Amino acid sequence: MAATLNTALALLDDLVRFPSLPGQSNLTIAGYIHDYLKDHGVYAELIHDDSGERANLLATIGPAIDGGVALSGHMDVVPVDGQAWTRPAFELTRDGGRVYGRGAVDMKGFLACALAIVPDLVTAPLKRPVHLAFTYDEEPGSIGAPGLARHFVATGMKPAAVIVGEPTEMKVIAGHKGGFERCTRFTGVAGHSSDPGRGVSAIHYAARFITFLEGLGQEFAAKPLPDSPFQPPFNTVNVGTIGGGAGRSIIAEDCTLDWELRVTPPDDGIAPMQRIEAFLTDLETEMQAAFPQASIVTEEVSNYPGLRFDPDSSALDVVRQLSGENSFTAAPFGTDAGCFDREGLPSVVFGPGSIDQAHIPDEYIETSQIEACLAFLEGLRARQCR
Repeated sequence: MAATLNTALALLDDLVRFPSLPGQSNLTIAGYIHDYLKDHGVYAELIHDDSGERANLLATIGPAIDGGVALSGHMDVVPVDGQAWTRPAFELTRDGGRVYGRGAVDMKGFLACALAIVPDLVTAPLKRPVHLAFTYDEEPGSIGAPGLARHFVATGMKPAAVIVGEPTEMKVIAGHKGGFERCTRFTGVAGHSSDPGRGVSAIHYAARFITFLEGLGQEFAAKPLPDSPFQPPFNTVNVGTIGGGAGRSIIAEDCTLDWELRVTPPDDGIAPMQRIEAFLTDLETEMQAAFPQASIVTEEVSNYPGLRFDPDSSALDVVRQLSGENSFTAAPFGTDAGCFDREGLPSVVFGPGSIDQAHIPDEYIETSQIEACLAFLEGLRARQCR
């Protein structure tokens, strides 16, 4: 175990040095992983997006048959701008039983563990495969995962489990919420505020939309789903940012909102999104009654599906058998697992480290959690040989 831990930490050191931010090219980190696997005799396929600047990675170790287990993680990390780091963000530093660096826990620690066991997997007499399924741009809302999930299905191999190694402290998450993330821009008509009828206030109409969303959230809360494993057991809405206007004496010509609808399985969110879109259409019609140039435009930032809570999931069985964890929970946040599950690939969320350390300055992971993950993966290797 000591040798494998040192290998995992060395790999994590390399991975953290890549500032693999969302929306930017990830070909350097994907290329590094690709070359590492090639050096160990493993063919890895890079599946590029339409721009050619970002790529998912899929590799199979062992026979190309059903019954495999896929280890999935995302290669991107959140930015460090504006955070008060006391250590180098993109260098791995060790202090006692912790290692620090952006992505150490979310979630390059899991990637390092998965890569560290590759040499053992290559020499093992695997009866069923182990897949590596690494994605780009998970942080903005699972941008890369849908394409990788479809590509996986197209290979014809049906895994028994996709294990998405987000930080769960090696506890099992069998379901999570989905979400619709949007940016809506209201464009009004400027004028002097002494005569409101000479213009259209984008801020006033945006405020009406916020009020509508607030009412929708209250409506959700008043009708919780009975016996739901999710907390809270209902859909939620949130307006995260707002900006616009030029001065208190000027009718606001612009206003932009970033907002989200977070949906609770089994709800897919389609019906509430239709209500929201209909409300915006009515608002725009009202704005344009006197000033046709006014408009409301909504940009889709991301859609990420929820992970259905299925106590009979084969993925759940695999992880519970190997980990000895008999309990499992649901989470209010989203992961790539929902994208795999939507394509019929049984999925579960299970990985080293705590979500409490994700996205914060001086992000870290406990080395004991890395050791626990490596022990789990050693059990997985043995299972796939049986």
